Amino acid sequence: MRRGVLRSKAERGTTPGGEQSRFPGFDVLGELEHWDATTAGVVLARLAPPPALCFFTPAEEAVGRALFDQLLDQREEPRVPVLEMVDARFAEGSTDGWHHAELPEDGETFRRSFAALDDEAAVTFDVTFARADWHAQAALLQQVQDCKGEWHGMQAGYLWDLWNRYACTAFYSHPWAWNEIGYGGPA
Repeated sequence: MRRGVLRSKAERGTTPGGEQSRFPGFDVLGELEHWDATTAGVVLARLAPPPALCFFTPAEEAVGRALFDQLLDQREEPRVPVLEMVDARFAEGSTDGWHHAELPEDGETFRRSFAALDDEAAVTFDVTFARADWHAQAALLQQVQDCKGEWHGMQAGYLWDLWNRYACTAFYSHPWAWNEIGYGGPA
């Protein structure tokens, strides 16, 4: 046990989706003793159960969870809690500090795009985006990615960039993602 961390053998080297690591035996938390107390605290906090959502509504939660799972190919547990991490940023008013002039502020763009995904799924598949099957969700997202202009009143390329920017920032800040890519953590 280091710095109060108790982990079972099954928890060591956890990767998203429980996939076999490309780096067998690697566990970024094995580097814990090399981090200062503040860094260790920040990293370990990311392994705690995620807080309840504060920014997104329940309907937005369903769409957002499905969207981020699609973007990051998170099909099975354990999943990096990307939606909760993005929600926490918006609840704290923490954004990237800029946004494309053609889009509303980031949080509002997420809200509008989630509603638009639900609208598209309802028209195309007669279900909400979250209830559409994996391949139907992927097809709808491919339409957004392929769109060269506006999609539901938003510049599609900028929207695609926004979704991926927030998804990747959250995902790759988590120790499970570090285990997956063999990243040894902060210096």
